[in-house]
Amino acid sequence: MKILVVGGGGREHAICWKLSQNPKVTAILCAPGNGGTARLGENVPIKDDDIPGLIALARDREVDLVVAGPELPLVLGLVNALDREGIPCFGPCAYAANLEGSKAFSKNLMHEAGVPTAPFRVFDEYDEAVAFVRKKGAPIVVKADGLAAGKGVVVAATVDEAVDALTDMMVKGSFGTAGARVVVEETLKGEEASFLAFCDGTNYALLPSSQDHKAVGEGDTGPNTGGMGAYSPAPVLPEEKYAETAEMCIKPILKHLAAKGEPFKGILYAGLMYTENGPSVLEYNVRFGDPECQPLLMRLETDLLTIMFACIDGKLDTIEVRSTPQTACGVVMAAKGYPGTYPKGMEITGLDEADAMDGVKVFQAGTRLENGKTVTSGGRVLCVTALGDTLAEAKQRAYQAVEKIHFDNSYFRRDIADKGLKRLG
Repeated sequence: MKILVVGGGGREHAICWKLSQNPKVTAILCAPGNGGTARLGENVPIKDDDIPGLIALARDREVDLVVAGPELPLVLGLVNALDREGIPCFGPCAYAANLEGSKAFSKNLMHEAGVPTAPFRVFDEYDEAVAFVRKKGAPIVVKADGLAAGKGVVVAATVDEAVDALTDMMVKGSFGTAGARVVVEETLKGEEASFLAFCDGTNYALLPSSQDHKAVGEGDTGPNTGGMGAYSPAPVLPEEKYAETAEMCIKPILKHLAAKGEPFKGILYAGLMYTENGPSVLEYNVRFGDPECQPLLMRLETDLLTIMFACIDGKLDTIEVRSTPQTACGVVMAAKGYPGTYPKGMEITGLDEADAMDGVKVFQAGTRLENGKTVTSGGRVLCVTALGDTLAEAKQRAYQAVEKIHFDNSYFRRDIADKGLKRLG
């Protein structure tokens, strides 16, 4: 069986790694891929937003399954286009992918489906948005409606900050068409958790809870990034609360989209905030999170390929999705300067030594192979992930593996999983 994985980050390396464990998989293509995926299969230099190029590749190479890693190709209709070609694709159709592709669509759908979320207003006119912000006061959240590479959300501490954000998005066009429409919502305070489920349009199978670390600095300080590390499970969302939480944030969305004739198939990711009034949904994603994917796939025991086809075929209720009771912790090693400007092309050493450790896997993101050597090519370079019988053990093992790896100007947070350890006492 030949598989095409779309994307080039740590998430995609983890997906390729997990799929490669199935003996039926004879070849893996990754577009565009990275230095890690190159060791598992063949990288093809096609960008994740080049839908015609991806379709031609899947057709010409007689691919049996396409897996969309990032959200952009899903929002652009990759699943719909492949469906017309008769090629199976793991992920939601373009309409359902708007759960992530449009903040306004997502918030309105939550409201319609009765999912708890922060009170909000949608604005197409700059003056109306500014007037609303001045009336409501701060703190307040301003979100670009469309995809903005994870950077289109501003939690404004003051009214002036919120107005500046509106000006950047709606007048200056900092995020292009993504910021032409905005969502303004109340600020929720609390601790976040990520809750993901495999979905087949009707049925769902839950993955364990996890927690991402967005801020670049320790103690959750500094600008937001794509994620500096993650661990699973997250004690803020214990296993005994999974079923109840799914009834609140997974089931209503599946039911609502199915009723609209646009069933959701793939991974539904609920970003939750645990406030003093209970959990509330911050946002939905329509794919694996990065870096949550890495710890979650380290823990997954059921064959991933089997799960993906069960989702596509509407047969998720015929299989059991199991994860190991062990915990997992992933630490992102980044290039110093990220998420701003950062150097590239530094040679990475110690990867094999870290990978050889028991219960450790190094997932590559911003890397490429150059003359037989692995060098950096992005801001988030690696996600060093480890299993452990306890969270403390998984964290210790992950950081021991980090110490074996070296590249110039590397940076990583040293407090990944500390919030979980604090809750565990």
